[in-house]
Amino acid sequence: MDEKRNGLGFATSALSLGSWNTWDRMDFEDAVRLIRHAVDSGVTLFDVAHYDMGPHAEQSRTDLLFGEAVRAAGINRDEYQLCGKLWLWDYPNTGFAEQLDTSFDRVGVDRAEAVVVGDYFERPDIPRIVTEVAEQIGLGRFDVWGVNNWHAPDLDLALEFAAREGLPAPRFAQLKYSVARRSMAEGSFYGKHFSAGTLTLQASDVFEGGVLLGKTPERKIGADPGGIRESIRAAAARVAAVAEDFGVSSSQLALAFCLAYEPVANVLFGVSRMAQLEDNLGAVELAASRGAEVRAALEDLWLDRSVAADGTF
Repeated sequence: MDEKRNGLGFATSALSLGSWNTWDRMDFEDAVRLIRHAVDSGVTLFDVAHYDMGPHAEQSRTDLLFGEAVRAAGINRDEYQLCGKLWLWDYPNTGFAEQLDTSFDRVGVDRAEAVVVGDYFERPDIPRIVTEVAEQIGLGRFDVWGVNNWHAPDLDLALEFAAREGLPAPRFAQLKYSVARRSMAEGSFYGKHFSAGTLTLQASDVFEGGVLLGKTPERKIGADPGGIRESIRAAAARVAAVAEDFGVSSSQLALAFCLAYEPVANVLFGVSRMAQLEDNLGAVELAASRGAEVRAALEDLWLDRSVAADGTF
């Protein structure tokens, strides 16, 4: 799996691995082997965050374990790319410089290639965010930034303010995007920026925490905008049937569906077993060879059409 895409503002792998409930769900030696194999297979972008604010105030050790596993695997810093998180739950009380200090220290690095800024309960000071992000980029702490589930008017303001002030604008949006959840990514609010080439899409929560694959996760999984999770659970059997028609797994089908959407620059997922990683790698070839067929076969499973496409759910 060696496909590289440029859409996040730098060349990176089409697939990437996330940290939430990932590295702390497996034995350490298994994590070492999995990360080593991922990098050797061309999956070189890792989304790693310190979960300590808002609804993520769980003090997870997943970022610490990731850093330890990378070092144990003998992976040099120039062999992989890091996408960090800057949270807005307690912003500006906890500023970006402080958050980066903590996050980088826990992982054991001094910079990232990118960061994703979000989420928030109430509208934050958008010009201040853009300005402070620019300061951190100027200090060399990361190169590009994206947003995570921002309300569309706030994103518009950030893009307009950055352009007016000559500051680095967000280059991508990390959004929930899957066979079932398509409204934000394919709606007109974000879609106008994708169409214009202003932003690209990083698809996240593509398996709905495993629900889309017919699993019943016992761990904490992502939020359920619009309250459609039971409908997604019911759709898992259909996804499995279509996957069987294509001669692939449900996970390969779900990933290929996302990869075949033109604005998608990268698809983010988590795994806890080597077999899952191996299986997921096959999605890149499936998307390249039969992507249009995959999307056509699953078109009717767009289940969040009634959920606000501007992020105000």
